[in-house]
Amino acid sequence: MTPPYLKPGDKIGIVSTARKISREELQPAVECFEKEGFEIVFGKNLFKELNQFSGTDDERAEDFQLMMDDSEIKAILCARGGYGTVRIIDKLDFTAFRKNPKWICGFSDVTVLHSHIWQNFGIETIHSIMPVQLKKLGGESDAAKTLVKSLKGNALDYQFPAHPLNRTGSAEGILVGGNLSILYSLLGSVSDIDTAGKILFIEDIDEYLYHIDRMMMAMKRAGKLDKLKGLVIGGMSDMKDNTIPFGKNAEEIILDAVKEYGFPVCFNFPAGHIDTNCAIYIGKSAKLEVSKAKSTLDF
Repeated sequence: MTPPYLKPGDKIGIVSTARKISREELQPAVECFEKEGFEIVFGKNLFKELNQFSGTDDERAEDFQLMMDDSEIKAILCARGGYGTVRIIDKLDFTAFRKNPKWICGFSDVTVLHSHIWQNFGIETIHSIMPVQLKKLGGESDAAKTLVKSLKGNALDYQFPAHPLNRTGSAEGILVGGNLSILYSLLGSVSDIDTAGKILFIEDIDEYLYHIDRMMMAMKRAGKLDKLKGLVIGGMSDMKDNTIPFGKNAEEIILDAVKEYGFPVCFNFPAGHIDTNCAIYIGKSAKLEVSKAKSTLDF
């Protein structure tokens, strides 16, 4: 199910399901979306603090619940990632949201919401930049512009350079996925996604290479890789290694995990923990083309 696209004058809610945030950090995002003609509404608990979290689990869940239940709010932006969304997901009641869906936007830790919402309710969401990053990147960045485009329902068509490890081919199917560490942590839960017949997108940051291998092996053993239509890899940023090297980089580890399958694989898609964090739809049909010269992903 596709939530209604936004038009000027619509209200966008900002909450934090994870790490704490300040009003100052959000001001550039407010200015960006107001310039586009939207009205920004802050969650009532947004600026509370509990250690690293934006308030208690109950306070963060309350903010998200109120935004879902408010018929005037047409999209919910998660202010930032970090950790904490999984602590509130089972506290949420999606009854009103299922009847009147709205766009849920964010990435990284927000993969919990993307996966849970698509798997359980079949409602599309947007994997995108989050408001905290607009302080650095600004409203004219590709990351910000593609988020606005996706909210308005404008076409998302991406073309990006070939990578030496790409596996050529074409595929069409529903795109699912997000942060690899989060997908791994959701295995076996009610938020675990069915990847059969899908195009899977993954990205990650600040992981040891052996842990990338561990996660890919877990995904493989759980049957998440063998029935894919295609695999799209975004930023694999700031990877770490031990004193005794693992022997492969993150891209080589991923390709090795899917070497026995025939679907197309492309690396360096401009999304993830990188400045060019372009918006993509989770749960929407996409077309992937991987050639020796370039790769394209169109919704």
